[in-house]
Amino acid sequence: MASLTLKNVKKIYPHNGDDAKKSKKKKKGEETEKKVNLQITDKGVVAVQEFNLDIADKEFIVLVGPSGCGKSTTLRMIAGLEDISEGELYIGDRLVNDVPPKDRDIAMVFQNYALYPHMTVYDNMAFALKLRHTPKDEIDKAVKEAAEILDITQYLGRKPKALSGGQRQRVAIGRAIVRKPQVMLMDEPLSNLDAKLRNQMRAEIIKLREKIQTTFIYVTHDQTEAMTLGDRIVIMKDGFIQQIGTPQEVFNHPYNLFVAGFIGTPQMNLFDAKLVKANGKYAVQLANLTVELSDEKQKALAANNVAEQEIVLGVRPEHITLESTGIDSKVDVSEMMGSSVHLHVTAMGRDVVVVVSTMNMTGAEVAALHTGADVKFNFGGHVCHVFNKETGINLEA
Repeated sequence: MASLTLKNVKKIYPHNGDDAKKSKKKKKGEETEKKVNLQITDKGVVAVQEFNLDIADKEFIVLVGPSGCGKSTTLRMIAGLEDISEGELYIGDRLVNDVPPKDRDIAMVFQNYALYPHMTVYDNMAFALKLRHTPKDEIDKAVKEAAEILDITQYLGRKPKALSGGQRQRVAIGRAIVRKPQVMLMDEPLSNLDAKLRNQMRAEIIKLREKIQTTFIYVTHDQTEAMTLGDRIVIMKDGFIQQIGTPQEVFNHPYNLFVAGFIGTPQMNLFDAKLVKANGKYAVQLANLTVELSDEKQKALAANNVAEQEIVLGVRPEHITLESTGIDSKVDVSEMMGSSVHLHVTAMGRDVVVVVSTMNMTGAEVAALHTGADVKFNFGGHVCHVFNKETGINLEA
């Protein structure tokens, strides 16, 4: 098992011939430009920017972000499938920038399974060990142990085409764990599965992590996977790390507006509001509401010496309550989700999402939350997130 350290790791894809010619035509002083949200320099397209991360032994790290944010590129640099343009990568105490993938003692599980179609499940799982000239009895023991952990013993004689997507993914994971790698890399391994199977496989990966005790680095664009699997989450956008923290930290204390909007389902509601201070206490003003912030938030804002200002106020849908007094709104869409109702309401000229628990409501009360109904909503000071209007950074950070 091993820890990992990434120090100022950067990935730059050089310009192709046409791009290089175009770059020469740039005006003097135009060293960089923005194109498709990635930085373009004279050296090329910067896909990953100054990536710094320390990963502890046996930790489960999840890299999460929208498509094109650089998470898979980062994983491939760790695997050795992509060259590192700048910076240093250590596995344990060993610098591995120039170490071939086969000598890094890592295993990778791909999105598309990457199984050999002409081989049986047993041979697929045994293949890497055979290349190492591992004794047959050791190969047999390792394959059967992995198959038992993953509950695929009954499929060892079958070929991949005879398996379902979930079974193939188990085989791909089994092929990785028989090698007993120091680091297990997973690149969106569940994205090809349907929703129900994804939920089952998430649970299987959590169980697997406890059984094989190795360091995991997992890439996904699905924030639900990130929140349920990771000890820590690394949220990325446009090649930059936006925030690193535990699932609870990034949910309760998003560093900026991007993290606030990306983590949480439904997405956080954002309002133009005002941060005011009266009698030494901070409060937010929105429409006809003035809400005093919680003691924890008072301390954080005071420590940063935050002044009164126009802000972006964030409130999660599940933290908004319907009350007899509050902000006037009208229900546009009412979505029954079983234990809750998701209301899309219009208030202050914009769409607001409110999640209302139905656990203690009567049928008549739920029916009253129909399209066109007039409702008032409110929220407490402990659930407010206040962001700088210009930078988007959380004023408590």
